[in-house]
Amino acid sequence: MRIPFQTASLKRAPRALAVGVASLASLSALALPSAALADPLRVAVIESLSGMQASTGRPYLIAARYVLDALNAKGGFNGEKVIVTEYNSGGKPSGASEKFLQAAAEGANIVIQGSSSLIAAQLSDDIRDYNKKNPGKEVIYFNVGAEAMELTGEKCHFHAFRYTATAPMRIGALVSVMKQEGVLGKRVYSINQNYSWGQDVEASIKANAAPGGYEVVESVLHDVARIQDFSPFIAKIKAANPDTVLTGNWSNDLLLMMKAAGDAGLKVRFGTTFLDQVGNISNAGDGALGHYVAHPFNIELTDGTFAQDYLKATGHLPVYVEPNAVNALKGLVKALETIKPSGGAVKGNDIALALENTTIQTDIGPIAMRKEDHQALLPIVVSRVEKGVKYPVDGTDIGFKPVKVIAPEAVVYPVQAKCVMQRP
Repeated sequence: MRIPFQTASLKRAPRALAVGVASLASLSALALPSAALADPLRVAVIESLSGMQASTGRPYLIAARYVLDALNAKGGFNGEKVIVTEYNSGGKPSGASEKFLQAAAEGANIVIQGSSSLIAAQLSDDIRDYNKKNPGKEVIYFNVGAEAMELTGEKCHFHAFRYTATAPMRIGALVSVMKQEGVLGKRVYSINQNYSWGQDVEASIKANAAPGGYEVVESVLHDVARIQDFSPFIAKIKAANPDTVLTGNWSNDLLLMMKAAGDAGLKVRFGTTFLDQVGNISNAGDGALGHYVAHPFNIELTDGTFAQDYLKATGHLPVYVEPNAVNALKGLVKALETIKPSGGAVKGNDIALALENTTIQTDIGPIAMRKEDHQALLPIVVSRVEKGVKYPVDGTDIGFKPVKVIAPEAVVYPVQAKCVMQRP
């Protein structure tokens, strides 16, 4: 008689256990604070961290971590610490595309990238396509350095934001100031990398010929990151006898060109967009004195507080693309501060709308975001290579003395007709 009873008891035991576990789970859920359900903001830095473009890619990563580490020290976002993950594109569009898929699978909400417009174009397209297929899980493309016009032209989209300058902004400022300084001359040699950015610079150099009062005596486009010896190009520049060389070259191509110019004792003045890249001044030596650069920031114009804090945090002063990237990321942080934490999922559209309405104040003026194409409206500093500056570079006694700060409205270009932005 006991066997059926025991059998029945054994059959009822799993149900009783399940009810007990369910009750405990319910009690546990009630006991958990709502913040435990919050998603952290996930930021993917997809950069050229190896190869010939690493000299530009790594500074963007350092600047991003500097700002986001400070945000985390204040509590992060949405009640959670921001998770920053770095992905190495290897300096290739295909590598960046592959890393984006990985980042998206790992829940990235924001992608930060800056070194190379070629890679930027690929990432921007990938992110736009991903967002179309995943409504409600939109990813923001936060461009801190890629300057090709197409990125705010035919490739513009609601979730892409550019927090840096473009070729018309830099070259327009450069030509204007060099002409005012009486150093531009009548004969200009144009040399640039043969891809979207270099082609934009070449077009801007030619477009500024009339207002600048010069003739473009020769215009050269060369392979990107493939030339190991620029001495033949320097020889051609010498033969053309220009007053000024204007170039948008960057990364290894500019480093090697400056080295070749220094080795050849070339006396021609350069007007550049990235001469402040680490290594250029040491490569050119005193031959760089009198050269010009148009850039989005110059720490010579600060009181030193930012420079010393960056030095303490990273081990070096903010140079090259780092100061502008820091300003860009501060714009992101300010936008995040306007979003009321929901304690739930991080929403890309909320971040995008906040970024559209964000203006930050910097030591050289305000930086705002133009809603129509998501191009940052930022000042451009034109500086001259001189001795006796507060912050000499490359272990030399040479640095970048600010000559003039050009206001955003004086350098920005109109919204391109090819930008047709679909808003949510």
